[in-house]
Amino acid sequence: MPCAIALTNSPIFSPSQQTPKLLSPYFCKPSSVSSPANHKSFYVSSSLLSPSPKSPLSPLTYNRNLREEEEKEEAVCSTSSSSTILKRKRPARITIPIGSLSLEHAPREESGQMDEVEVEEEGYSVFCKRGKKRGDMEDRYSAVIDHAKDGSKQAIFGVFDGHGGAKAAEFAAKNLGRNIINEVALRSEDGLEEAVREGYLSTETDFLKLNTNGGSCCVTALIQNGQLIVSNAGDCRAVMSRGGVAEALTVDHRPSRQDEMERIQSLGGYVDCCRGVWRIQGSLAVSRGIGDSHLKRWVIAEPETKILTIEPECEFLILASDGLWEKVTNQEAVEVARPLCIGVDNVQRLSACKKLIDLAVMRGSSDDISAMIIQLSQFVQ
Repeated sequence: MPCAIALTNSPIFSPSQQTPKLLSPYFCKPSSVSSPANHKSFYVSSSLLSPSPKSPLSPLTYNRNLREEEEKEEAVCSTSSSSTILKRKRPARITIPIGSLSLEHAPREESGQMDEVEVEEEGYSVFCKRGKKRGDMEDRYSAVIDHAKDGSKQAIFGVFDGHGGAKAAEFAAKNLGRNIINEVALRSEDGLEEAVREGYLSTETDFLKLNTNGGSCCVTALIQNGQLIVSNAGDCRAVMSRGGVAEALTVDHRPSRQDEMERIQSLGGYVDCCRGVWRIQGSLAVSRGIGDSHLKRWVIAEPETKILTIEPECEFLILASDGLWEKVTNQEAVEVARPLCIGVDNVQRLSACKKLIDLAVMRGSSDDISAMIIQLSQFVQ
């Protein structure tokens, strides 16, 4: 769904500068999207959907045929000698009526379904892959880059992991970056953390007005004037490579986190563990995010933010959804990506994103996964 983002007269994206490069607000044009014929969706075998003319179609017919078979066998038993070996005939094959199939096994409409999205742009790359046991992909991303007069680039990036549908992730990808930019324009550099907070909260307020179900975890990275401002709400995570050493810039918001559990309980909620997963009210496995109106008393959109100066040893930043981080550690992610991103003539960030996701899938991840790699050195003077 293409969308243009209007930029304000802010010190970050000023109209007096060169025209900013606007990239997809939530999905760039995929370069390798599988055709519907190649989608690996679950379908019921056609042999089950087409009744055989020789097979009964109802329990009544089946029971009548079975009684006939038993009567024949009784006749054989009464007329055969004791030396005769009796062969019990197998009942006719049962064809299950279509109406008895559960909805989860029914063929799914595939129009508009997207299995993979890959984008390679100057300074960053992103790869999104639909989980093999998922319906429509619920992950989204955003990227807006501005070329400043001094030759530096200023930008805002985001990865969004939807749950209960993709609407919240789409809305956040489309609006959160713009809202943060607008808030930054109203404040000095000392107010960056507050600007990001207000950007998150106003985005959620607007989404809740739509009365739409679902929610989304978010992680964003704002780069301006040599500073990196990273924020998150939920379990999307930002990890930076500092000279080859992984540095987590965010902390996941899960109900099992002690401070999050205490906050939820202080508001009258409860947290319990169901089959190894801690959940709020026995439902949601994250404690912050945009949306989730039915749990709004406990699930908040307020982000946690970290601000740091981009130094020469700050090599690249990985923004990814939890489908990656549940199977790949922070240091493993840096070690997989670094050989393709640092110290090479031909940087292959997209290949690094794909390797990260392939590793998670190989280790058993069935979730949607999005991984974005940002080359930090390309956004400072």
